Amino acid sequence: MTTGPGLNWKQILASLGPAFAGRAAAYDGADAFVAENYAEMRAAKLFSALVPQELGGGGLSYSEVCGLIRGLGQFCGSTALAFSMHQHLVATALWNYRHGKPGERLLRTVAEGEKVLVSTGAGDWLSSSGVLEQCVGGYRFTGRKAFASGSVAGDLLVTSGQYTDPAAGHQVLHFSISMTAAGVRIDPVWQAMGMRGTGSHTIVLDNVFVPEQAITLRRPCGRYHAIWNVILTVALPLICAVYVGMAEAAAAKARDIAAGKGDDGVNALAIGEMETELTTAQIALDSMIANANELNVEPGIEHANRALIRKTIVTEAVKRTTDRALEATGGAGYFRRLGLERILRDAQAAQFHPMPAKKQHRFTGRLALGLDPIAED
Repeated sequence: MTTGPGLNWKQILASLGPAFAGRAAAYDGADAFVAENYAEMRAAKLFSALVPQELGGGGLSYSEVCGLIRGLGQFCGSTALAFSMHQHLVATALWNYRHGKPGERLLRTVAEGEKVLVSTGAGDWLSSSGVLEQCVGGYRFTGRKAFASGSVAGDLLVTSGQYTDPAAGHQVLHFSISMTAAGVRIDPVWQAMGMRGTGSHTIVLDNVFVPEQAITLRRPCGRYHAIWNVILTVALPLICAVYVGMAEAAAAKARDIAAGKGDDGVNALAIGEMETELTTAQIALDSMIANANELNVEPGIEHANRALIRKTIVTEAVKRTTDRALEATGGAGYFRRLGLERILRDAQAAQFHPMPAKKQHRFTGRLALGLDPIAED
């Protein structure tokens, strides 16, 4: 198949972004999913943007998709975050495809119908949740999956569950199932402090059939597995790009207001601190993206560790950037109409993506001491 230049993501972003920004407050205020934004992104074929052109996708590079998500974060944090959850699954599948592992089928599925993938990986982590029981032709799965961003518009759930294998013992099996499969429903519980438009509801699965051929990975339950080296390396830059974009938007609002006030002895100091923190976040994100090396990397534990350390740096720097932006705007920033208050709330969500700072510190510390990164209970 002949391929040409990839999707013109900058042009699409410039076209769609202002409307996303205009809708952000209404979605936030109503605890409503960013449905119209998703529909427009689907029409623009952004969900298949990272899929190679030879598989029917937009052919963007990994770093370009990070840039796209960062740009979306400048307009609407909820839209960017939900989208990043889809894209990190696509990125993992693309890494698999490039390294001779199963991934092509999922990539083609996304490209053929702009299918939206829904992740439950962060909430599942090492031990996963829910129970699989073997049956004729596969398994029956029952469980609840929280924080499923984009679930309202999702087509395919990419998840995992616990299974007690008669020979191998307690395992976690990874699989994908249709969001319209019998026994799958959404419990609309997402009423949160921030990121209110992500539609991160809980997905309830009641005796859902999972065919044997849908199982893509089996791993020991509760143990760190090499798959996390791939997932953490490729997923965290995409997620952190959301928050850096939001911090850039907050800084722009603060500059606009502060410029009209001059320096009152404190104002310039707050802006200077804000710029320094923003630069810290930007540098850390650039380093994370370089660590993923356009997905042309064989990730080891050192890659995962670098990504986790930089995720903590981005998180803390973004939170400090938005704090200083509020300080620099003074009373104006306290009004919801400016949009800064929403960014402040949305930024708090960064700390809850794998890993929260204290867990990352322990993970990194154990590695430095020559220990297994995750302590066994």
